[in-house]
Amino acid sequence: MGDSKVTESNDLLQSVLLKQLAPFTRSGYALFREVIETDGALTAKLKSLLAAVAACNRGYRDLAQTELARAARLGLTLDEAASGLILLSSLRGEGAALAFDALLRAVYPVPAAVEVEPALVRAEPGEAEANFKAYFGTVPPALATLLRLAPRGADGYFLMRRGTIDCNQLDRKSAELMLITVLASDYSPMAATHIRAARAVGATDEEMAEAILCAVPSAGIAAWMAAGVLLNEQ
Repeated sequence: MGDSKVTESNDLLQSVLLKQLAPFTRSGYALFREVIETDGALTAKLKSLLAAVAACNRGYRDLAQTELARAARLGLTLDEAASGLILLSSLRGEGAALAFDALLRAVYPVPAAVEVEPALVRAEPGEAEANFKAYFGTVPPALATLLRLAPRGADGYFLMRRGTIDCNQLDRKSAELMLITVLASDYSPMAATHIRAARAVGATDEEMAEAILCAVPSAGIAAWMAAGVLLNEQ
């Protein structure tokens, strides 16, 4: 593994102190990089994108740009990469989303400006509640409270959640896997919801395991301990 392209190209693996003092740490991390940077249960192209979105979520711009640039070299299109912008807009808010938007503009050619603003989509009465029941199996308590106290906020939640899953150029399974990666990078128990959802659209445990490991560069091996255990839940 020491002579691989992964070892040669990764900044952490080139750390002089790690080379001198921590051969086990360096060797172990090289294996995680190998999982991310080579085709396996998931393509290297998708895994590089997942790693980029997780790194941006954690605030590591340089790492995120390195991962996104690799995804682009492997053939990821701008529209596909923009799925990270869509996801971060809803899952982590404006700051993280704008940071990823800047990364997209740094890695890809800047698209032409939209001359005509599209009309905002509105939710139909009862649409948000019906969607929550269909997706979660029931209306989670937090969303039931939102529906009761701030129904416009519930409509906003529904529209942004729908955008994350339905309004990107990746398939639904890949969108769910990206949600798992980002939630794993935050050690969030909410990953369990999207593990169930990913299974429902055909994701295998091996694919979800690799998605979780894409959080390791930005969140360490604790990301696996937080989310990997959830794969045991049925």
